Amino acid sequence: MATAVLVAGLSPGMTNAADERESSTPERPTLATRSGPVVGTREGRSEAVNVFRGVRYAASTEGHRFERAVDPRPWTKPLDANGFGNDCPQRPSGDVPVFSSWANPQPMSEDCLFLNVWTRGLRDGKKRPIMVWLHGGGYVTGSGSSHGYDGARLAERGDVVVVTLNHRLNGFGYSYLSGLSDDPKYADAGNLGSLDIVKALEWVRDHADAIGGDAQNVTIFGESGGAAKVSTLMAMEGARGLFHRAIAQSGSMSLAGFSPRLATPLAKDLMKSARVTTVEELAALPMDAFITAMMESRSKGAFFRPVVDGRSLTRHPFTPDAPPISRDVPLLVGTNNTEMRLQGGLGSPENFSLSWEQLPSKLGELVEPSQVQKVIDGMRRVHPDYDASEVFFQVATFRNYRGTALRQAERKSASGGATTYMYRMDWKTPVEGGRLKSPHALEIAFVFDNVARSTSYTGPETDATKHMADIMADAWIAFARTGNPQTSALPDWPAYDVSSRTTMVFDLQPQAVKDPDGGERELLQELLPDGRSF
Repeated sequence: MATAVLVAGLSPGMTNAADERESSTPERPTLATRSGPVVGTREGRSEAVNVFRGVRYAASTEGHRFERAVDPRPWTKPLDANGFGNDCPQRPSGDVPVFSSWANPQPMSEDCLFLNVWTRGLRDGKKRPIMVWLHGGGYVTGSGSSHGYDGARLAERGDVVVVTLNHRLNGFGYSYLSGLSDDPKYADAGNLGSLDIVKALEWVRDHADAIGGDAQNVTIFGESGGAAKVSTLMAMEGARGLFHRAIAQSGSMSLAGFSPRLATPLAKDLMKSARVTTVEELAALPMDAFITAMMESRSKGAFFRPVVDGRSLTRHPFTPDAPPISRDVPLLVGTNNTEMRLQGGLGSPENFSLSWEQLPSKLGELVEPSQVQKVIDGMRRVHPDYDASEVFFQVATFRNYRGTALRQAERKSASGGATTYMYRMDWKTPVEGGRLKSPHALEIAFVFDNVARSTSYTGPETDATKHMADIMADAWIAFARTGNPQTSALPDWPAYDVSSRTTMVFDLQPQAVKDPDGGERELLQELLPDGRSF
């Protein structure tokens, strides 16, 4: 789409007459960025939300692969900010029918470092909380342009500023090359995607007044891979002071990053798949050829994450403990109750009708062989009403999501710093005949108050879906505003600690529950001690 690139601004050494066209609609809102002015739209139910899409926060990385992002070249004439920027290069992710309401793909390009802003005020002197969303898709796919992440309703509802963004992914953003090249410009290649987010947060800090926000009250929040990015930023010295609250939704996977010992062979294998012998050749490979090489490599274009390189990331994010540099940052962390009914169910529908005879081999993919029968026996004891499929999905959910969320909450609460709050989302979606129950990513529709944009996943907009949006969006807004998610619509929500393990269970009638499914937790924490950590 043409609008995806018109707002780009100018990369060093590039000019484009279309990019420099002057807006002819003075009634549209104008945002004066430090690089130049951009012109957006007004949206929301009251048309009082100023929206700027595809705002450049850094120059194009095309021709500068594996290098740190730099500031964009300034412009003078107002640029159109009505279309999302390019998606960052990534492998095809396939169609997931329940996500169809959210789909909003943009052209792919290495010129992709853009962000999007929703705000009710521009330079009006108000100090609104700023909520910066980090998209899901692990460290390998996704973008900030999904319809599910539209920030208009959240900005209007809570008078907050909402920001979404794109950053480099997969091998473009997380190829550790320090052992393969002595060129200092590649020294940070293992963490460029996270460093892009830091640069976007610097843009937010520098433009907080312009977008009607408070540079001293920034919340980073994300789901799945976005939550993993939140966890990583909490351990990055370069991100210190750029955010003040953190929310990790269904993605506490980055308790540990890759070590150079693991990351270097992956980079070597990528070079082998690309049929190149030097980093310079890999950097010069055409974008599509690079994506093909990733998919043919051992990583399959999917096995990337931040690297503890001793530079931008000097320790594992939450292993063996919570990072001291974010000790004073409150954390809201949680999961959905049946996360893996999405990936482990829709991706393998036979898992919805497992027999007890089939279960051991299925659990063998998740549990050490010597522990499989202990897991089955233990789960049947604490959940006597479960069938074999329910045991499989709950063990998979704990293995991939719940276990690391608990570890993160435990380690953060034990740090003695800012408070930690734990939630679980139990509302069940009616789509797919109800068999998904409370699957991965479902809460996004409610957090953003976007149920009308999420009908493929939440079903038709109803009083029930609107109620879930009311209670969850307001809790997230309250946390962004104060560091405490308590609202008048919720029962008393104490901070999380290992003595009570109080968890807010979100459903039509939310409840604060002490150690929900404690028997399952005790069993699986013992047999699966670190979940997906490395």
